[in-house]
Amino acid sequence: MIRRLALAVGLALALPLAATAQDDDLVELSAGMVSGIDQLGLAIALEQGFFEKHGLDVNIANPYATGVDALNALQAGEVDLVQVGVPMIGAVIRGMDLVALGNYSGNAAQLGSDTTMALVAREGSEISGDDLPTLKGKRIAASFGTINHLYILALIEAAGLTVDDVELVNTPPPDMTVALLAGGIDAFVGWDPWPIVAQKDVPGAYQVIRGGNHISYVGFNVGMRDWIAENGETIEKFLAAVSEADQWMRANPADAAQVATRWIPGLDPAVAEEAMEYNVQQADRRLSANNYAALHAAVERLNRLGFIEETFDVNEHIDATHIVKVMAEQPELFSDLPEIPEDARIGEGYAFQP
Repeated sequence: MIRRLALAVGLALALPLAATAQDDDLVELSAGMVSGIDQLGLAIALEQGFFEKHGLDVNIANPYATGVDALNALQAGEVDLVQVGVPMIGAVIRGMDLVALGNYSGNAAQLGSDTTMALVAREGSEISGDDLPTLKGKRIAASFGTINHLYILALIEAAGLTVDDVELVNTPPPDMTVALLAGGIDAFVGWDPWPIVAQKDVPGAYQVIRGGNHISYVGFNVGMRDWIAENGETIEKFLAAVSEADQWMRANPADAAQVATRWIPGLDPAVAEEAMEYNVQQADRRLSANNYAALHAAVERLNRLGFIEETFDVNEHIDATHIVKVMAEQPELFSDLPEIPEDARIGEGYAFQP
């Protein structure tokens, strides 16, 4: 099912920005997102009229449970672009010709960024964030091949443990709270809002650790190579619109949280507001050498721990051309963000060297 601006509940209460082009001149585009707070820039660009302002008529598919589902829709031709991170790695290994164009969540100004990730445990699990080796022997839910999988692998290594020291259970994020409540797991790792939801809905549940720069967040706007090669101008309009949405979100986190309640079914407004405070800390659409390094580090970790059988050159699957152009021509969209360090800035002809 595809959402259009006219169908979104309550949008008439907040008038969108005026479009700069006549409706007949708008370029049609379909996009997909996952049901996570960190994906909300896409929905905000729709609701606030930024897509229209930049000359686009964008349809957004109902949010997918995971990035794997989003990539399946992309491969099936149901959408033109999706927002996805770690699942991109497995898809590329399997032969899907994907290209990342910009961040939906991450940090261009530094390497470490995982503020939207948390590990939540049940009462009596005896897992301690101050003593991560207490993870040993525990049954922990994660969504294999996603960013929360990458996060728990990093925590396991930080604890001086191996993957064999814990029992990882492949679980979709919306099911994790139920599993914790039922006692089927000792803990789970997830992106917001699920860690916050669990602490409110599961008696005695507590946050073991949040963030900590254990990983560099991987979250990209992704498309198929052939489509990207033919739609450069449209991509730049899209990236400008979502960058403007990100800036609006950083300046208006409480209002952005209300948008989240319209796109994530059953999301409590208080949970959305708490989650948004973390989300805006890594709502950075820009690309830098840090983001190439983040993807490279994720590929290397998954390969080293045996979750993927081979690696790939990240230079072949990131195209920074369009976001770099937007950054150069519309710097005001990023004026509230930390400056990218000189040694991490990229330009035409940039190639990442591990």
